[in-house]
Amino acid sequence: MSLRAAGVSVKTGVFAGVKNKKNIYGGDYKTECDFYEDVLIKNGVPETAIVREDKSGHTRANAEFAAAVLKERGIPVEKIILVCKRFHARRCLMFFQSYFPETEILVVPADIEVGDMNITKDNWHTSSYGIKRVMGELARCGDQFAEADINNYKTEK
Repeated sequence: MSLRAAGVSVKTGVFAGVKNKKNIYGGDYKTECDFYEDVLIKNGVPETAIVREDKSGHTRANAEFAAAVLKERGIPVEKIILVCKRFHARRCLMFFQSYFPETEILVVPADIEVGDMNITKDNWHTSSYGIKRVMGELARCGDQFAEADINNYKTEK
């Protein structure tokens, strides 16, 4: 199995970039991580405050590799803010809770635009595309969450 960095196109091997605000974020980004680093820097975050994880190709690996990078650098993590697609938020949270069981995790779900389709919490069920994306995520929550994740999972009290 080969991994590709998150956000990297299988067809082109690079991050596709942005459709909006190309005048600000029109760089030639190799990975999604490169893009978000540029966004943070252009919005005033010092480069020294950014910890990169650009090796993962899927959600579990993102949580696993982020935990490893932070541990390797000796950076304690008290709070995580996850910003992700609204329909992906549950699975993302599950994996991060598994790899950061003692950490407070806040989720900021975002609605997305895919082509002409906007998928929101209010309209996902009104198109076959929205239904397929949301139900696919639901299935992946069960299919990808392994016994090891369940054993590490921080349960709500």
